[in-house]
Amino acid sequence: MGRAFEFRKARKMKRWAAMSKAFTRIGKDIVMAVKEGGPDPAGNSRLRAVIQNAKAVNMPKDNIERAIKKASDKNQGDYKEVVFEGYAQHGIAVLVETATDNNTRTVANVRSYFNKCDGSLGTSGSVVFMFDHTCNFRINSEGLDPEEVELEFIDFGAEEVFADDDGILIYAPFESFGAIQAELEARDIEILSSGFERIPQVTKKLTPEQAADVEKLLEKLDDDDDVQNVYHTMEESAE
Repeated sequence: MGRAFEFRKARKMKRWAAMSKAFTRIGKDIVMAVKEGGPDPAGNSRLRAVIQNAKAVNMPKDNIERAIKKASDKNQGDYKEVVFEGYAQHGIAVLVETATDNNTRTVANVRSYFNKCDGSLGTSGSVVFMFDHTCNFRINSEGLDPEEVELEFIDFGAEEVFADDDGILIYAPFESFGAIQAELEARDIEILSSGFERIPQVTKKLTPEQAADVEKLLEKLDDDDDVQNVYHTMEESAE
């Protein structure tokens, strides 16, 4: 097993901890997908992926349809994806992905979190190079062997394939998303969910006291409605 497996095993998926927050974030993903490619999932691969993710977190069908309809309204504003980079205490690099309709508000909030937690907000490019930008797919494992899937999808960019209790996971570089999605759909392989992650190239082990310092910042960031994902280089427990 490689780094993607270990990352997936250890990562605390806090963004899905509260169902209402998960729905809010999926709603933003739907708006951005509709604004980019239209409201018809058949002709919008990004929207198809978001709908799969919505179903994966048990978002009701009515909620999904309402979100698509709302996103199609000309009066519905768009969300801009903005990435923030900085350092928490003890030299831990932090990368924050946001989706915002008010960049001034988001910048001020993110900066305040770093300042209050004795961290520092950096400039663009200051820590992003420490993370590999990856895409991932969870597929229905029925009738499939992970090793065969890996062999068949290497040519489409797959780098790691492994199974867990919920299906088979495929990890690949960010730019391979479209090719793998298209091939899975062409083969009628059910995609349960998909997405993107930033996997730290190197992690740093902290004492429990130091980790608690970093967690204060991570929690503040994760609680912000504009924040979609938070990644960092602190070593996490697999428990």
